[in-house]
Amino acid sequence: MGEIPRLVIAAPKSGSGKTTVTVGLLANFCDIGLKVQSFKVGPDYIDPGYHKAATGRAAHNLDSYLMPDETMEALFMRQSRDMDLAVIEGVMGLYDGGAAGVSSTAQIAKLLGAPVVAVIDAKAMGATAAAVALGLKDFDRDLRFAGVILNRLASDNHEKLIREAFDKLAIPVFGAIRRDEELKLSERHLGLVPTAEKDFAELAKIKKVVGQGVNLDMLLSVAKSAEPLRRKLPTLPDNPTRVQIAVARDAAFNFYYPESLEVLKSCGAKLIFFSPLEDSELPPADGLILGGGFPEMFAEKLSANESMRRSIQRAVKDDMPVYAECGGYMYLSESLTDFAGRLFPMAGAIPGHALMKDKLKAVGYVAAQTLTDTILAPKGAVFKGHEFHFSDMEDMAEERAAFRMTKTRNNAEKIAGYACGNVLASYLHLHFAGCPAAAAYFVERCINYGERRNWAK
Repeated sequence: MGEIPRLVIAAPKSGSGKTTVTVGLLANFCDIGLKVQSFKVGPDYIDPGYHKAATGRAAHNLDSYLMPDETMEALFMRQSRDMDLAVIEGVMGLYDGGAAGVSSTAQIAKLLGAPVVAVIDAKAMGATAAAVALGLKDFDRDLRFAGVILNRLASDNHEKLIREAFDKLAIPVFGAIRRDEELKLSERHLGLVPTAEKDFAELAKIKKVVGQGVNLDMLLSVAKSAEPLRRKLPTLPDNPTRVQIAVARDAAFNFYYPESLEVLKSCGAKLIFFSPLEDSELPPADGLILGGGFPEMFAEKLSANESMRRSIQRAVKDDMPVYAECGGYMYLSESLTDFAGRLFPMAGAIPGHALMKDKLKAVGYVAAQTLTDTILAPKGAVFKGHEFHFSDMEDMAEERAAFRMTKTRNNAEKIAGYACGNVLASYLHLHFAGCPAAAAYFVERCINYGERRNWAK
């Protein structure tokens, strides 16, 4: 089981074409009959959707801040079991991550003993592309730097010039891809547009271009050269279903780590997915989770669904355990003002007004300490999480604040979120694989709520 062929696709910087190349490789490897499991380094929710479009399998996040190293390695081994190949897409530049490089692509590649292939954006570069690759290789000799894929080349002569420079350094070139603006994936304020909102029409072309430009056999040989992993294959607990939890999942709310949902299931939860956009009321359940997403892009439709808003208000009034992250937090508030300045009533289940801003308001890892007893943990518990949002929540009741958040990069602190009764809502994103006790605590609160409600009947 420890022999898992694996490969990391990295880059010197964001915007080099990692996701496009990774998706193309995934589609091509699947097309030749391989069972491929993909992963994404860091707390990204959007890129994994493109992975899934290429493989048909949920992609999983690997993050050494949000979860302990041994948990991350266990997740990787469990999800790669019985696979022919594991492909890991990096984050940002190869050595970039949180404070002190935590959860960088390089750190995770070393933890998993995975060879690294860098996508080099060669636009407007010649032999310097080889110098960049040499820097990536020599910066950390403990990293197994296997070679590069050249991207955005202008011509055959451009490719020839750069390949000659790589030959002098004896750095393998596994492929070369021509510049093509049609390969660029659509973006907006938080990155790529999620696949949940659109047809991934570019997939066929990406698959063709990457398949023609990259030597798949060479990459597969590199992946198979990875040393066996020594850890014993771990499993999640298997508890019987004891409670039903409603989980919002549609084009507006789709930021969930697949393993987080698996952890909830292992605690005895049956997850019932519903759409705040399309459904008229909550499904029968004893708990509610509203994940992140883009409610600002669907504010008018969310607001118009008054029956769903009333259904959520009733659930909160009835003291149902409700956990909301980022977009879900915004939806629970009284109103949301979009980028155009239009105000839309939201669920109105908690005080506060969400306002979209022109600039990014928060991004990065945080440590969040609970300021009161919550549905995830008692007062004083500390969670490792992540923030990434363009909105602010105004007119919140500070006496109901949920967390004291400390940024890992500069130790700046702030009071944030909302906690009252059985509601916990904030901009904080958590990964339950890194805090399984919080998932278990939430499931127990849902069970207790169901028992109280049944007794009242």
